[in-house]
Amino acid sequence: MTGSLILCICLAYFVAAYFFYGGFLKRVFSIDPKRPTPAHTNYDGVDYVPTPKMVLFGHHFASIAGPGPIVGPIMAAYFGWLPALIWILIGCVFVGAFHDFAALVISARNRGRSISFVMEKLMGFSGRQLFLLFCFCCLLLVVAIFTNMIAGMFVKIPEVATASLIFICLAPLFFIVTYRFKVRLTYASVVFVPLVYLTVFIGANYPFDLITLFGLSDGTARIVWMLILALYIFLASVIPVQWLLQPRDYLNSWLLYGMLLLAFAAIFAYAPSINMNSFNGWSAVTADGNLTSMFPALFIFIACGACSGFHALVASGTTVKQIDSEKDMLPVGYGAMLLEGVLGVVALIAVMSMSNSDFAEFGKNPTVAFATGISNFSSALGISVAYAKIFISLAIAAFMMTSLDTATRLGRFLCQEIFMPRSVRDNSESSEDSVAEGNEPVGFRRILTDKYFASFIIVSISMLMGFSGSAAVLWPIFGASNQLMAAITFLIITLWLLMKDSKWYLSFIPMIFMTVMSLWGVVQVVVQHWGSNHVLAATGIVLIIMAIMMIMLGISIMYHKFKGTAAKTVELTVR
Repeated sequence: MTGSLILCICLAYFVAAYFFYGGFLKRVFSIDPKRPTPAHTNYDGVDYVPTPKMVLFGHHFASIAGPGPIVGPIMAAYFGWLPALIWILIGCVFVGAFHDFAALVISARNRGRSISFVMEKLMGFSGRQLFLLFCFCCLLLVVAIFTNMIAGMFVKIPEVATASLIFICLAPLFFIVTYRFKVRLTYASVVFVPLVYLTVFIGANYPFDLITLFGLSDGTARIVWMLILALYIFLASVIPVQWLLQPRDYLNSWLLYGMLLLAFAAIFAYAPSINMNSFNGWSAVTADGNLTSMFPALFIFIACGACSGFHALVASGTTVKQIDSEKDMLPVGYGAMLLEGVLGVVALIAVMSMSNSDFAEFGKNPTVAFATGISNFSSALGISVAYAKIFISLAIAAFMMTSLDTATRLGRFLCQEIFMPRSVRDNSESSEDSVAEGNEPVGFRRILTDKYFASFIIVSISMLMGFSGSAAVLWPIFGASNQLMAAITFLIITLWLLMKDSKWYLSFIPMIFMTVMSLWGVVQVVVQHWGSNHVLAATGIVLIIMAIMMIMLGISIMYHKFKGTAAKTVELTVR
């Protein structure tokens, strides 16, 4: 079997999944194109903006992708390529894509409010606050870690800095052309998409190197880039979404499409043979040099390629506020995740052709391993291996920027919601849009929920973590906490479907699985670092406590729901 055959089988599988299981979910969630979306009912020109499907797909895909679907599968390949491939195929279709789509639909049915608002309706104000704090802590880690990583990449690979700065400048120009001058999206794309690829060439030939240009040290250059990034993500968080975030993500998505097309063509032309072991046992020595058990590590490593809690925040944060019609929810919410699964498969194929000894070395840096594998395949197309590697590295870096600015805007939303008063009038299953009268923030709360103040909080705390280095210290807990967020989101989906007397078991089964795997992963981190890293251990304990409290609250609600249903059944039977 070759890598090209595996890719063909997987592509056919994902296409079938979109039409069959995706079509089934459309019926379960009663998708109705005639139902107005929050982008229309709550239009404000800043966050709530009806957006063409192709633009929104690009924004959503670029926001949820980042380096995750590349890094995760390659990290998991230490256990062998087969377990990683199986989890991507099963997890992406029945867990991750369902998770993203459901979060998007439920948020849209609740006036575009985040998934935390739904939790308040189902689990009360305390449940909402616990979930918000949990998600806010995770987003602080995302912003701090990605700022550090991008600043370091700009220092080490200044070509990436040049391309990224040009990207930022192209975005508002694209907005002016399409929104102000009303140029059709197709015509504007014909002009601007080639400019995106031109920035790759410009970056490769004119690197913006602070060390060379201004004589700065590595450490100082990193600090300067972090400050520049802090200013950028603050602005990206507060200005109207269609001015910068939306067009930049859309243009970036074409860069990733190009990378995928290059990978497809290279894999089919090269037809790489599989040299890596399909299964290395239930435990393996991973990139950190430690013997690691496949359970739960496999399901923690592969997040974005199969299921990621961060996606629910994107779906119910920025994406839901831009959905023009409910008919766009399946391609955006479900389809974008399937494309991530495709990218995860491509990442696996990129390293399958490596020998076990070569992968043991390359796997320590998954992005380098991916770029090396695909660029080597590109030689069959007559493309320079060196140029292909630069293009792929720049594409990955561009999507790290996308994840960074989206995470900052999501952090702003969550920060504002934390200080919002109670919003739900009651917890009845009929109160789809029930909101308490007079629940708008007043007095000091108005300051705390101001978008500029909330953005300042998320940026300043993340930068303090980044400068202090605590973000790197907390990295081991991030993967498990991200999956724990997915488990809690599944709890909300289950309760929502249960209240609708719909097929709640569709989300209950993945909820149980993700809860066990993620809690197991967090407990492992706490045990491993109990005596050596008190900050990491304490953070893990706090996450476990908050998660267990929310799970127990959810179990209580489910118990009373079933108890009430049983009582009604008995009453009807007696009558």
